[in-house]
Amino acid sequence: MTTLRIAIVQAKINKAGKHKIRIAVGHRQQTRYIVTRFELDNPDDLQKGQIVNVPNAPYINMKLRSILNAYQEALDKINTHAYTCRQLIEYLHTIKSGSTSYSIASDDYIDTLIREGRKSTAQLYARTSKYFIEFCKHDIMLDGITPRTIKDFDIYMMRALSLNPSTRGTHMAHLKAVINQAIRDNMVKYDTHPFAYYEKPTIPVRELDISVEEVRLIRDSEPKAKALVVARDAFMLCYYLGGINMVDLLSYNFKGKTTMEYERQKSKNTKKNDKKVCFTIPDEAKPIIKRYMGRNGKIDFGYKLSYENLRKYITKNIGILAQSLGIEQHVIYYSARKSFAQHGFELGISLERIEYCIGQSVKGNRPIFSYVKINKKHADETIRAILDNLKEKR
Repeated sequence: MTTLRIAIVQAKINKAGKHKIRIAVGHRQQTRYIVTRFELDNPDDLQKGQIVNVPNAPYINMKLRSILNAYQEALDKINTHAYTCRQLIEYLHTIKSGSTSYSIASDDYIDTLIREGRKSTAQLYARTSKYFIEFCKHDIMLDGITPRTIKDFDIYMMRALSLNPSTRGTHMAHLKAVINQAIRDNMVKYDTHPFAYYEKPTIPVRELDISVEEVRLIRDSEPKAKALVVARDAFMLCYYLGGINMVDLLSYNFKGKTTMEYERQKSKNTKKNDKKVCFTIPDEAKPIIKRYMGRNGKIDFGYKLSYENLRKYITKNIGILAQSLGIEQHVIYYSARKSFAQHGFELGISLERIEYCIGQSVKGNRPIFSYVKINKKHADETIRAILDNLKEKR
């Protein structure tokens, strides 16, 4: 039998010293909780499922009863014996009982990212959620988020948090992704989408690409320090493999492979078409892959660091290596990706082929794409042309 009740978990007091009111779902000898938007200063103000000694207690009790009724009605429509407690929680999250809070939608999205192994991305979304709830001064119901809310949040990030346009745009993209997922999950409906009038800040293009000659300098360098050797090899492996992102490079299993086929983790849940990138592993990349490939077939640079710390460490040392070679341009791991694309463009290679190689969305709304398709053959030709251009001219 599945039970529903109003509860407070005293151990989970928030930073403001308040207690969130939760819906406790008991099922199969397990209890899980759904957080509501209501909170109490004193846990003793919840007695026998009723809020007492609070000025707006009647209103809160009415809203909580409405939520309980909606959840119970939803449970009555399904065979609860076929569900685990966690599955019931996920099911009840989709039930519209006046609306769902932003924190519930955000936590669901972040939990999905973690289950997919995208922990670093989940941390970025958690930071966005923290900023947004701080701005709202409390949790907010999804249907209470309006275009004005979005505009004011952008102003808050600019003035109160002193975030630059690029960072503000990233947080806005995260917030929009959570809201769009909530819409798809029927958590909320809008007559006017909160982002209907939002204009993304104009972000200056970062000058991170370097010249062909400078890529050659990095390729031909012979640093003695291990950190610089790893930085050089990571940079060149990115360039050789079509500007591959580090997270995709480190998660790929190279064992027994002559062809590389993968979906970018950054966009696999947002791109609708052309998710896979496929090309023959070029000969230039093979010695580096062999040098660092572990028993599991994945690249191991020999550091016991988290992904985020490894990324920062390699980026730092690429900059040090470039500076030691007399390269004035700021160089990071991402510079290999930017340079690959820029060098291909300078060779006159079509943007669509370059987009395919780097896993960027090919703009499929052009009529010509009803007739033609970019594939592995074109990727091989593109990568070969760019890498041949890197060879010393005789």
